[in-house]
Amino acid sequence: MMKKLLLVFITLVLLTLAACSNGEEENNTTNEESAADTTENTTDNEENQEKGILVFGQTPWTSTAPPTQIAKQILEEQGFEIEVEHVSQPIIWDGMKNKNIDFFMDAWLPYTEAARWEEYKNDLVKVSTSYENAQLGWVVPSYVEENSIEDLKQNAEKYNGEIVTIAEGAGIVELSQELMAGENLEEHGFDLTPSSEGAMISVAQSKINNEEPVVFTAWRPHSVFARNDLKFLEGQEEYFKPDNVYVLSYKGIEEEHPEAYEILSNWSISIDDVETMISKNEENGTSFEDLATEWIENNRDKVDQMIGK
Repeated sequence: MMKKLLLVFITLVLLTLAACSNGEEENNTTNEESAADTTENTTDNEENQEKGILVFGQTPWTSTAPPTQIAKQILEEQGFEIEVEHVSQPIIWDGMKNKNIDFFMDAWLPYTEAARWEEYKNDLVKVSTSYENAQLGWVVPSYVEENSIEDLKQNAEKYNGEIVTIAEGAGIVELSQELMAGENLEEHGFDLTPSSEGAMISVAQSKINNEEPVVFTAWRPHSVFARNDLKFLEGQEEYFKPDNVYVLSYKGIEEEHPEAYEILSNWSISIDDVETMISKNEENGTSFEDLATEWIENNRDKVDQMIGK
């Protein structure tokens, strides 16, 4: 009887020791796997941190928001941290010169921003062309009789003497001031009335809805062309010429952020795509962030080419 009890006791001890040994091996394996995962995650985080923070300048113009938000999300996919500064265009150009802002997605050249480019051309570079032949200038609804600047001169009272435009500092405003002076429009009873883009469009749309005369500054891409039948006035070709729209950065960006530079050097978008995004934002209230996500999903092949997949 004592022998049987001793045998049972020895068996239990052996089983207990075996279980402890297996548990230690499992714990060691789990700990090793956990450590490997932690090391992998740390490596990924370090890689993302090494890519650094990129700052985009975004003006209040609706045409700037879609390209900026798309570029932001594409670069975030690649591990960059992106900040967007919502400031006026002159501040953006100065910020790029001082390397406080890395990219601007909406520079109109060679005509509209010619004076500003002349000032900054030694400090900035054109990274890529967003789209070409973007038209801009003074427009009126198609239902008015006036077709030219000369026609306008004779009808200041009809238009309440107002040329409605956006905030001062934009190239389209500076060119409008040149047109006003060159065509002596103040002597014909006209004043240039600066305001925000939203206020300008609100005034113009209200008058158009009532089929009243109105003249204002406009450009493509813009949803105002999708909603209304407009015509550019003849006789302003000396002042407003179709531009290309560029992505700008500071000289040396290709050394400081080579991957981001390479990606954005392959960037482009159609005017129609930008206008569609602006229209959806205005009509449906869809955020530009969501519209950018949708654009990326619909243009995955193009995005993959940009990032070198």
